[in-house]
Amino acid sequence: MKLASYWLDTAPPFTLGAEGPVDGRFDVAVVGGGFTGLSAALSLARKGARVALLEAAEIGGAASGRNGGQCNNGFALDFRGAAATLGPERATALYRAYDAAVDTVERLVAEEGIDCDFRRAGKLKLAAKPEHFDKLRRTFEAVSAAADPDTMLVTRQDLSAEIGSDAFHGGLVYKKSAGLHVGRFARGLATAAAQRGAAIFERAPVTGLKRIVGGAHEVTTPRGRLLAGQVLLATGTSGIGPLGWIRRRIVPIGSFIIVTEPLAPEVIARLMPTRRMATDSKNVGTYFRITPDDRLLFGGRARFAVSNPLSDQKSGRILRKKLGEVFPELAGARIDYCWGGVVDMTSDRLPRAGERDGLFYSMGYSGHGTQMATHMGTVMAEVLDGRAERNPFAGLEWKAIPGHFGPPWFLPFIGAYYRLQDVLH
Repeated sequence: MKLASYWLDTAPPFTLGAEGPVDGRFDVAVVGGGFTGLSAALSLARKGARVALLEAAEIGGAASGRNGGQCNNGFALDFRGAAATLGPERATALYRAYDAAVDTVERLVAEEGIDCDFRRAGKLKLAAKPEHFDKLRRTFEAVSAAADPDTMLVTRQDLSAEIGSDAFHGGLVYKKSAGLHVGRFARGLATAAAQRGAAIFERAPVTGLKRIVGGAHEVTTPRGRLLAGQVLLATGTSGIGPLGWIRRRIVPIGSFIIVTEPLAPEVIARLMPTRRMATDSKNVGTYFRITPDDRLLFGGRARFAVSNPLSDQKSGRILRKKLGEVFPELAGARIDYCWGGVVDMTSDRLPRAGERDGLFYSMGYSGHGTQMATHMGTVMAEVLDGRAERNPFAGLEWKAIPGHFGPPWFLPFIGAYYRLQDVLH
């Protein structure tokens, strides 16, 4: 079993990184080499801007290359709750922004010829308890009437056509959702941006940011420093650099994944005949899918802990047990990959994007980042170009999380609370 991301391990390497020291003068410096930063760099380079992208480690090496490979429409909030909190019009507009985000991924894959197995298989939200199906029914009625008529409710009696498991009590299908190989997608975006002239510096963590005479930004890294007219921060959970204001507003939550050995076609036909992206309805839930090479990927917030080899192995054991509960046929399947990563969570699970003190930012995708991070990279390229009205998250208040000044000491308490909610509701 490899303690490594399946996506990164099975993607071709990125070979067009900038060599030598970080220096020069650029129109825009993009901080972060995930989907937001990569799609922003590509979009800006397409416009003819001189772009430098600064990544602390390797391209796609954090959340963008360590997730479940799901590219889903629909946001993290329950649509009815979002309508009650934000108003029906704003909730519908944000829902449709997630539709547009999946379209953006599909468009970039086609325009740049990125070989990443993008496929609109749909998403299946599964009711973990009978009462959860009643909630899914109410969500279906609200969503299909106001925002997405392509959704489909599946009763428990009809669920066998979607999944070969007795663990669930019905489901809700979001037909516009997709899956892809996120490692190939990230490195494909990086290659496309570099081919259009973007300078991509890996292993160049930003350690200093300051405005200088004339309004330019001086960006400092261990590899050198550069000057940029504008800066886009696309790195929500980074523990490096002068980003304390942002860190106080984002909670980094660990998410862990295992991937099985390749499965026989007849096994897949029994267990996941539609090959949809799947997730259950619990607070501390699981998500799973079939990979492009016929493995089962199974993930979740197995433990509220940071990712490291010891934590990943412990979480892998928990996930393997849950895998056997959902699919008893796979209880003895070989596990080939196990890894963890960090999800940027905001307190209300909505992303934040805008400008503060001359710095632009977009982050906090709360487990729905593959599509929205990519989309917001393209959006922020327009915002930097003076089109602030393109930002769907403009105007959302972003308060600091009380007591959050450094490492998230409160994660075990959050985990205990959500597990209790799963028992009670």
